[in-house]
Amino acid sequence: MSERPTILIVDDEKNTRDGLARALKGPYNVVLADQGETALQALDAHKVDIVLSDVRMPGMDGLTLLKRILVRDPQPLCILLTAYGSVETAVEAMKNGAYDFLTKPVNLDHLDLLLKRALRSREIEAENRDLHQQLDSKYGLENMVGNSPAMHEVFETIKQVAPSRATVLIQGESGTGKELVARALHHLSPRGQNPFIPVHCAALSEALLPSELFGHEKGAFTNAIEQRKGRFELADHGSLFLDEVGEVDPATQVKILRVLEERNFERVGGSQTVEVDVRLITATNKDLRQMVDEGSFREDLYFRLNVVLIQLPPLRDRTGDIPTLAHHFVESLAAENNKELDGITTEAIEALNAHDWPGNVRELRNVIERMVVLCRGNRLTLRDVPAELKAGTGGRGQANPLTSGVSLEEAEQQMILAALKSNKNNRTRAAEQLGISRRTLHRKLNEYDLHD
Repeated sequence: MSERPTILIVDDEKNTRDGLARALKGPYNVVLADQGETALQALDAHKVDIVLSDVRMPGMDGLTLLKRILVRDPQPLCILLTAYGSVETAVEAMKNGAYDFLTKPVNLDHLDLLLKRALRSREIEAENRDLHQQLDSKYGLENMVGNSPAMHEVFETIKQVAPSRATVLIQGESGTGKELVARALHHLSPRGQNPFIPVHCAALSEALLPSELFGHEKGAFTNAIEQRKGRFELADHGSLFLDEVGEVDPATQVKILRVLEERNFERVGGSQTVEVDVRLITATNKDLRQMVDEGSFREDLYFRLNVVLIQLPPLRDRTGDIPTLAHHFVESLAAENNKELDGITTEAIEALNAHDWPGNVRELRNVIERMVVLCRGNRLTLRDVPAELKAGTGGRGQANPLTSGVSLEEAEQQMILAALKSNKNNRTRAAEQLGISRRTLHRKLNEYDLHD
């Protein structure tokens, strides 16, 4: 059997199809289709690596075909061609999951380079799958699914940075998977068999955080009835993960900076120096650089934390990954809930694709779990999609209060009230939906006097 990659050429113009076929037949297996429907039939019959499709065709156009292709598993890479090239079409195609975009007449040298780059992207994707297989499922990296360029960059950075002892700052909205990245960095490092200690800074008060991080001596404060090791000490020879590091108060920031510079500290109420060998990984959903400019975060600590920055994109900026994530979650959550399901329909995927996902991957996973648990058939369909998603709540067509003539403060109040209402005044869930900590939500409620 030939190991040459297979390319599916889809174009209603015979001359274009035949010309591209002649140019590509040497290094590639070539399959031809004259319209969208025959292209889908060809995908059923062949293992296709790359789809090269015209945009303007009678019947199903190229963008519609792209959406139909991207809900399939396995998923070929898609390159779109058009004689009517425009920035808007290119942006829409790339956002919907196209690998790239070319205008007609096609420059064959450019096409050759693009195909080689696309196939290298497939190899990187396979390497990423191998990376996932190295990890035990308890570390949760199997939930870091994505074929978008932004996620490929994240996976590559993880592989490059994990073996080092460099401090890493992970930045991204709530629900994008920051702790999954931190656990992957630890597990793939030489410290992988040693402790991984997570600390969710926003869940601890300013008074409690120093004791949690550095421990305390007996009698250091009321109720300190015995000596207690802190998280830095527990993470010795391993990794310490500080989530929501932007919530750390200035006094504790100074102590963290000292540990990074000198690799030692004293427990609260103690004078004995404790030496530690800890790799620090931090995460935030805030703009730390802006906080430095505002004076609420130390610049010297910022530079020590930001040796390597991993930026996680929000789900709305990589919508092409939604079908892949949905298929993955259906499979894994059906197994977890002891249900036998034969996947999810294209119509259901399209409904999920239309949502804006303010809670990112975490929200998508929760929605899929709800659908799996409540499903009465043997396959998830449009009727299983929650009503609020089908109605467009939170969808991309929803009005943005920030562009509707209201002030930033008024818009923020509206968003907080809407989140509380949609979560039946559950502040924890409302904070998750807003992408902020519960403590920040409480502060905002006080600031705007929004209490019942």
